[in-house]
Amino acid sequence: MTQSVATFERAGSFQLAGAAEAEALVFSQPLSFWGGIDAETGEIIDHSHPGRGQNVAGKILVMPSGRGSSSSSSVLAETIRRSTAPAGILLERPDPILAVGAIVAEFLYDIHMPLVVCDIAGIVSGERIAIGIREDGGASVRRI
Repeated sequence: MTQSVATFERAGSFQLAGAAEAEALVFSQPLSFWGGIDAETGEIIDHSHPGRGQNVAGKILVMPSGRGSSSSSSVLAETIRRSTAPAGILLERPDPILAVGAIVAEFLYDIHMPLVVCDIAGIVSGERIAIGIREDGGASVRRI
């Protein structure tokens, strides 16, 4: 039996504007890029994280927030440079450390990765998610 998946669209606010479309990778726990992600591969290497062994590269990473340390910004910027970063990140709460990493990568490498704060409830790993820019400049997040 095939079950239809209801589409949704919700508004969010950008920490860093941009557009992306990819499969969602959803975690209920925050993830630190410093010591939690292998920048060369995008693989989650944090032994205590339930996503250990999964890969964030090219996905829409969905989680409540980032989890320090301040060095996470440099690891995120490096994953963006290496093309092992998420295509975009959705958070429930703003994260200035991840924002700095994405901003630095945009400035240094001219590579854009949207970082959005929005309601993440109901988003499931494996769903295809699109991040876009609304006419008012805010973020649009929708299941496609």
